[in-house]
Amino acid sequence: MKLSKITYTVQEATKKLEHYCAYQERCHQEVRQKLTNMNMIPEAIDMIIVHLLEHNFLNEERFAKAFVSGKFKIKHWGRRRLTYELKKKDVVKVNINQALSEIENEEYIEVFNDLAEKKANSIKETNKFKKRKKLIDFLIYKGWESDLVYEKANELIQ
Repeated sequence: MKLSKITYTVQEATKKLEHYCAYQERCHQEVRQKLTNMNMIPEAIDMIIVHLLEHNFLNEERFAKAFVSGKFKIKHWGRRRLTYELKKKDVVKVNINQALSEIENEEYIEVFNDLAEKKANSIKETNKFKKRKKLIDFLIYKGWESDLVYEKANELIQ
């Protein structure tokens, strides 16, 4: 039994990718990967990406802003984690910095304090050193700056 590979014309692939990008913001890497998975040749991939950029379906600055906003508001990620995840997606530094600058400092600290206090209250550990370590590990994993984390951990767990 032979599995048939679905092939797409450039027009079909372009239409498919327009929908893919219209559904939610995408980075260049995700679009390139999607086209590669569709067995498109490199020349066609480049043509389609140029088309998506020209028609504003693909905009990495917009993607970075949407990504930062969403992950910060919903998952409560700190700046370090946001930067790391965007770098993994090959987003350029300028767009990363632009997106991070959209987070208000007061809101950033407020979210951090709420998250730290909630987590500190939910840790069942009785040994204060282990409890402090658990809190610190959690906040560092979430991508919050270590100076903020250690200061808050010492303040919350005496």
